[in-house]
Amino acid sequence: MSYELRSTMLRLKTSEIHSFKQSEHLNLPDLQFYKWCNSQYGINRGVFNTIDNWFFDNGIINIHYRRINLLAFLDYTIEKGMRHEHDQFIRFGNGGLTRELQKFFWP
Repeated sequence: MSYELRSTMLRLKTSEIHSFKQSEHLNLPDLQFYKWCNSQYGINRGVFNTIDNWFFDNGIINIHYRRINLLAFLDYTIEKGMRHEHDQFIRFGNGGLTRELQKFFWP
């Protein structure tokens, strides 16, 4: 089983309706997709690019699969409480983003 499929199957825990709404955003141009992610999850452009590059460097070449995994990872961080209600952005701390990506990708 490929990393893309395994990771998607393990982590994407959204309902069909939520998945459908997110799938509408998967085809947006890069800047618009980033802006949507920023408004939904509170990530800045640097974090967005780092996550996208990390998935690419770890074998997820297809942009659709990377975006699905990016959204699943952001949902995972919210579930882990990395964004508090009063915070505007998800906080990872020094080296925390890479550690969380590794935990997410290789549970």
